Amino acid sequence: MPVLNTYKLDGSKAGTVEVKEEIFGIEPNKTVMHEVLVAELAGAREGNASTKTRAEVRGGGRKPFRQKGTGRARQGSTRAPHMVGGGVVHGPKPRDYTKKVNKKVRRLALRSALATKINNGDLIVLDDFTLDVPKTKTFVQFAKALNFAGEKQLFIADYNGETFNRDINLEYSVRNLEKVMTLDSRSLSIFWLIKQDKIVVTKEALATIEEVLA
Repeated sequence: MPVLNTYKLDGSKAGTVEVKEEIFGIEPNKTVMHEVLVAELAGAREGNASTKTRAEVRGGGRKPFRQKGTGRARQGSTRAPHMVGGGVVHGPKPRDYTKKVNKKVRRLALRSALATKINNGDLIVLDDFTLDVPKTKTFVQFAKALNFAGEKQLFIADYNGETFNRDINLEYSVRNLEKVMTLDSRSLSIFWLIKQDKIVVTKEALATIEEVLA
């Protein structure tokens, strides 16, 4: 069973915590991670590009000129695709880019991403802490003490538990820092787990992750 060090806000070691082997100690599956990442990026696309067909363009209800005797090709509408101001043939329409991913596959991808971070020493567990008010300087010093200041960081906290107010102070403390993201422990994303260099997770959030991904 993997054992992770826990740290206090001053950067000192607070102790250790055991995590589940079946979640954090598996062999990362890069194929599944890629599949879920592609699905997340596809789901983020709005797909709202739209053009009008000849039936949707305003006007063009009257035949522009008589059928015969003009020497020109016959025309039925000024809104035909080959006319200026006409409709568009096979143009883009709003669409849904969502890709379906099974729940078990997504959970495996999240477990793989977390296991990768642990194998690389990039997952840090933040021990129990107390913040009466948001304090950005505290987390700047925390990053410096553990030698990852300036790197892209992801803070994972538990916003739905009993520590709601305390974790909100954590979010307010770090949200103004460059390259720092915060996520709810129940809203993990492969994109942010891969994108950020260091993952900082509270002990409460770690327990929630184990419960969700078990």
